[in-house]
Amino acid sequence: MAKNLQEILDATDNVVELLRNSQLGAYVYPVVPYEFSNWRREQKAWRETCVLFDQTHHMVNLYLRGPGAIDLITRTAINSTANFPVDMAKQYVPVTPAGHVIGDGILFHLEEEEFCFVGRAPAANWLQFHAETGGFDVEVEKDDRSPMRPMGKAVTRSVWRFQIQGPNAWQVIEKLNGGPLPEVKFFRMGRMKIAGQEVRTLRHGMAGAPGLELWGPYEDYFRIREAILEAGEEFGIEPVGSRAYASNTLESGWIPSPLPAIYTGEELRPYREWLGADSYEATNSIAGSFVSDNIEDYYLNPWELGYGSFVKFDHDFIGREALEKINPAEQRKKVTFAWNSEDLADVLSSILEPEGESYQFFDVPIANYGSTSFDSVVDADGTVVGASMFSGYSANERRGLSLGIVAPEVEHGTELTLIWGEPNGGTSKPVVQPHKQKEIRVIVSPVPYSEVARLEYAGGWRTRGQA
Repeated sequence: MAKNLQEILDATDNVVELLRNSQLGAYVYPVVPYEFSNWRREQKAWRETCVLFDQTHHMVNLYLRGPGAIDLITRTAINSTANFPVDMAKQYVPVTPAGHVIGDGILFHLEEEEFCFVGRAPAANWLQFHAETGGFDVEVEKDDRSPMRPMGKAVTRSVWRFQIQGPNAWQVIEKLNGGPLPEVKFFRMGRMKIAGQEVRTLRHGMAGAPGLELWGPYEDYFRIREAILEAGEEFGIEPVGSRAYASNTLESGWIPSPLPAIYTGEELRPYREWLGADSYEATNSIAGSFVSDNIEDYYLNPWELGYGSFVKFDHDFIGREALEKINPAEQRKKVTFAWNSEDLADVLSSILEPEGESYQFFDVPIANYGSTSFDSVVDADGTVVGASMFSGYSANERRGLSLGIVAPEVEHGTELTLIWGEPNGGTSKPVVQPHKQKEIRVIVSPVPYSEVARLEYAGGWRTRGQA
């Protein structure tokens, strides 16, 4: 029985086939109810009124404390830490020595020698590994994400974490606070009162309009949630369930789950030996029509994911030498693919055909059926010029959308073809039924797709700003 990721890889001849046939099963956002009203109403609320996003359970909280915490972050992040005072947050992006992205998440500078990383497992695991093995003067406390299937067992976290977002969000926030609340700069932190309790805040804009992320001790979860919903009732607030939550990124433009680029490279062997056989990286599944025998064909660099503005060569970090050799102008670029509605309708209606194979199921509002999606996008000659990496449906835009990458010469407005479904009837993943592939016409479109988000977001990975 394999004890770590490296032993699993040593026992296989083809890493791609291993991950493409992962038996992980369907991804489930933990604990938060699937829907409160219905996912279409919840999607529309973040565009028209305001919403309460519950982020309490699906992300890792990794606390880093001690004088060496900032050195650890500086060593592992492409971001500069030259300007990272207390009460500021950054989108943390680490890369491998070869310059490929491992993951990302948000780093909060809570106190002088205390930081908290909040996000998905790959970047958290990378931070924890280097904290434990890199000789940094730092203590680590991991509050892992809640289990996908708690099966009735009690679930607790270190903090509750909410976001109040949408055009009416600030009215709700000021009502909760009992008066005006100064708008701090994007990704700056502050404090406010809710139901007599002081809570910490992060200026955010997940739905395109000014909003806040808030957090506090988990034992106050229900009291704070009820106070927010009560204050927001007159402003049309809607609690968002786990079904609609992830679809927000289709409009705002963040690709949540690129493949962690850690499966190759002898210099990463100690890390793979550190990762358990049950880790995210070991159980990860790849889905989609793009198939290569080389796992590195699924790796991405910061520019391809829209993180190029984060890369700062003012410090020594893992992967710096590799990134210095990259010409940003030659890299694939992040785009939105707007799906042809007739082609998508064919996919959706195929499950009603009584005979023959249907197309791979397109769930709504999120259609991903693997941890990492990679569908081929081809030009008129059938040449692969990009990949679709996160797919679904937006009730606000009334169309299918996906986020992905294309060759740098492909312009907005170009019609391409996305290959939906896996070849040869599909892999053995539990979330795949025998199916045929479908060609989907797509229009290469901006990121973010939402005009509201594109015009009103602060600068950063969604726009051409800095971080």
